[in-house]
Amino acid sequence: MIIVPVKDGDNIERALKRFKRKFEKTGAVRELRARKNFEKPSVKKRMAKEKAIYVQHLRVLEGE
Repeated sequence: MIIVPVKDGDNIERALKRFKRKFEKTGAVRELRARKNFEKPSVKKRMAKEKAIYVQHLRVLEGE
């Protein structure tokens, strides 16, 4: 459970923003989307490898 302490005179928008930030850090939405459709471990591994190759390619281009 996420608890956001709100002091007297504290802006509700600021408290809501703090709540959203804490909620995002938990990764609940990301996990929900990942669990929505089953993905085989081999597919996850392949996608991670492709992403690593892409990122490495970008870093090489950035260095030039």
